[in-house]
Amino acid sequence: MNADALTDCWTMTRRELSHWARQPVRLVVGVAFSVMLLLMFGYLIGGGREVRGDYLDYLLPGMLALTMVFGLESTMLAVTQDLNKGVIDRFRSLPMADGAVLVGRAGADMLQSVLSLAALAGVGLALGWRPHGGPGAFLAAVGLLLLLRFAMLWIGIHLALVAGKPELVQAVQILVWPVGFLSNALAAPGSMPGWLGTAVEWNPMSRTATAVRDLLGAPGGEDGHLTAAILWPLALLAVFFPLAVRTFTRLGR
Repeated sequence: MNADALTDCWTMTRRELSHWARQPVRLVVGVAFSVMLLLMFGYLIGGGREVRGDYLDYLLPGMLALTMVFGLESTMLAVTQDLNKGVIDRFRSLPMADGAVLVGRAGADMLQSVLSLAALAGVGLALGWRPHGGPGAFLAAVGLLLLLRFAMLWIGIHLALVAGKPELVQAVQILVWPVGFLSNALAAPGSMPGWLGTAVEWNPMSRTATAVRDLLGAPGGEDGHLTAAILWPLALLAVFFPLAVRTFTRLGR
């Protein structure tokens, strides 16, 4: 990607960030949602069967991973709204790099994801959670989480381009829920029926959650999941990033 393309992407990212000033409620709700889930599952529902050690130490890394999967609907809605309002058609008429609009939208979403991770980790620290892996391991865990988010984001963008209309986004968004909850984010696979536990173990989000737990020294962490936690998102990116860009460039042809 050349300098002009990077400039185009940054311009589109700033456009998305300017929406935060006009619609701060959407940003606040997006950040608060993950905190609400942490408090609900940690204290209202509780649980943690088959979890060795403190459940909060197990839950927090899982919630960090779950946050990276949820919340895609705001980006998907923004893409479909731009499509239906003709905004993207106007951008396509400008001398701009292909996909810069999508990369800008993705960049803004990634910044919001960083805020969500910071808010959730801050609440976790206030509740007594402590990471045990050191600063390097903590940064590596954050990197894995953001890599997962980036991959899921391009799946959402591609599906939004295919759906084309905001009213169809809600139907597509339902597909995210099985990925999030059929995982080890909230409960250990050992507490599930054998077939379900096996399916949960193969969930890409479970791989990330387990690797993050290992890096942070939390219960449920296991060696050997780091490679899978990197390869799964990269494989998804290799498929859906070019699909999204190709679908975008074909719009209106």
